[in-house]
Amino acid sequence: MKKIAVASGKGGVGKSSIAASLAVLLAEKKDIVVVDCDVDASNLSIILGGGEMKKEESVSINEKAIFHPERCISCSKCRDICAFSAIDWNEKENMPEINRYLCEGCGSCSLVCPEDAFIMERVYNATIGEVETDYGFDLVEGQLTIGEAGSGKVVEMIKQRASEKEAEIMLLDVAAGIGCPVTAALKDVDYVIVVTEPSPAGLSDIKRLMRVVDQFDIDCGILVNKYNLNIRTYEDILKFAEESSVEVIGKLEYDKTFVEALTHLKPVLEIDDRYRDIFEDILKGISLKFE
Repeated sequence: MKKIAVASGKGGVGKSSIAASLAVLLAEKKDIVVVDCDVDASNLSIILGGGEMKKEESVSINEKAIFHPERCISCSKCRDICAFSAIDWNEKENMPEINRYLCEGCGSCSLVCPEDAFIMERVYNATIGEVETDYGFDLVEGQLTIGEAGSGKVVEMIKQRASEKEAEIMLLDVAAGIGCPVTAALKDVDYVIVVTEPSPAGLSDIKRLMRVVDQFDIDCGILVNKYNLNIRTYEDILKFAEESSVEVIGKLEYDKTFVEALTHLKPVLEIDDRYRDIFEDILKGISLKFE
């Protein structure tokens, strides 16, 4: 199964809208499965029509420290060892209190406690499932519980579920930025479409993202969205691409049709046929690399 990722160094560049249209076109030619790797704020299913998650299951991605006050001897070793400031001291009760949202499950408190007042227990803090789209492919997505950590592990889980599908291509809509869910999504992919916009922030963030892509040694191409909003910065992006020996695989104009498509919960090529030809050309260039 070939894996194609759509990524961006910053949010708001139109990455998910582009991924949705590419998915629709790919599904007309190949058996595909799509993965929404932004498990902190997944929205690809909305762009594709807002289908309901099926085959839903709660998953455990880490442990939390559970405090047993009846065993505590008030030695305060747990508070002193906690590197995440997750343990406060209740002066009135003269014993520790855990902030579950700050606890990272490192287990230090359980190791230093002489009375085993802290026990590490697995917690179910994420949901994964599938959405049957109207375009002939399944979308696998996950949602990390608000306030919880471990988004990279959730991404690995949904990628594993998607890999069990009978598909020729896995298309991954990667979270914006360069954080843990991004590196988890990019691991073992074959090609990355790097989406950017012609702004100083867009240029800066694409440089950061490209360093991550280079670390994984993945073939990639740059797609510039809203290129005509700032021609000067667009030319700076072209210069950066040339200096980095990275191909610019396409450009899209700023167009309010994208907004119209979002309000109708549809990929933009379902609203305007012009984009069908544009995205077809992008896919043709990418498919040549797999032949």
